[in-house]
Amino acid sequence: MGGYNPFSLEGKTILVTGASSGIGRATATACSKMGATVVATGRNPQKLEATLITLEGDSNQIIAADLTIDEDVKNLVYQIPKLDGIVHCAGIGHRMPAKLLTMTEVEKVMNSNFISAVSLQTQLINAKKVNKASSVVFVASAAPHMPALGNAAYTASKAAIIGYAKCLALELAPRNIRVNCICPAMVWTDLIMQEGVGKEELEQAQLKYPLKRYGQPDDVANLAIYLLSDASQWMTNSCIDITGGTNEL
Repeated sequence: MGGYNPFSLEGKTILVTGASSGIGRATATACSKMGATVVATGRNPQKLEATLITLEGDSNQIIAADLTIDEDVKNLVYQIPKLDGIVHCAGIGHRMPAKLLTMTEVEKVMNSNFISAVSLQTQLINAKKVNKASSVVFVASAAPHMPALGNAAYTASKAAIIGYAKCLALELAPRNIRVNCICPAMVWTDLIMQEGVGKEELEQAQLKYPLKRYGQPDDVANLAIYLLSDASQWMTNSCIDITGGTNEL
């Protein structure tokens, strides 16, 4: 009994997108610590190299790719081995009042947060790179049911990925491939620091959360470990809130 660990990822190969920073890097690192072989991808080669240093084991690999560029997606899919798990973390933040939105900005947000993930997932399936009994995890957001001023485009993109994931879960169930979403509230990453709000203001705002803090990337990564592991093998088509108890962003 001493060696029993239902959360182990030993023998599994996991692809993590957006792995050059934030939740993606934390997830890649956590997966490697749980025994997985990790394929980490992101746009910035230098940041990916920094991620690689954090990974345990010597069979991990990094592949630079911009998932909004179809040729990059094709090259990524061609290079990676067969997968037992995928964590879609890549995405961007965006804050702007709805009346000021341009279609160019909406398209940028949707391309980064929705279309790129759908394109990658579709190509992985068609290339037969996803093993039976695999687990697919989308890092979505609590935003679709916690509307906030200026968050329309971002919220819409995350609502879209949740809807897509729920349909994908039904389609892949015959192969015992599970599909779930993680829906975090505010997490301390570069994304929230790029939205024009000062760190001191954010530190004060987090005190409104019942647990008196925003999330850390590791909080989300640990939930991803559960969804990737055999401990969650009867779980699909679910969206899990991880919010520190808050009802608003």
